[in-house]
Amino acid sequence: MTKLKIRTGDTVKVIAGDHKGEQGKVVKVFITKNRAIVEGANMVSKHTKPSADNPQGGIVKKEASLHISNLMLVEKDATTRVGFRMEGDKKVRFSKKTKEVL
Repeated sequence: MTKLKIRTGDTVKVIAGDHKGEQGKVVKVFITKNRAIVEGANMVSKHTKPSADNPQGGIVKKEASLHISNLMLVEKDATTRVGFRMEGDKKVRFSKKTKEVL
């Protein structure tokens, strides 16, 4: 299993694709698929059938997943790459721009 550099709760910026430039918080990460859902980015219209919790049915706007390679971590209003390093016996993520632990 691969170790991803983006985690749930991180603020990210979309750096490629139709939604380039949009920022948002990561809601969910799909590790096996290398994809993430970002709040407010990549909105799609989903047609829903009437059901018990939605008796009207209709068209619902929701976020679709984006590939991890199209996302970049935002730290202090600037995008940064992420690295890993050992601090003592712990492996920590750090910002390559500011060298601070995330």
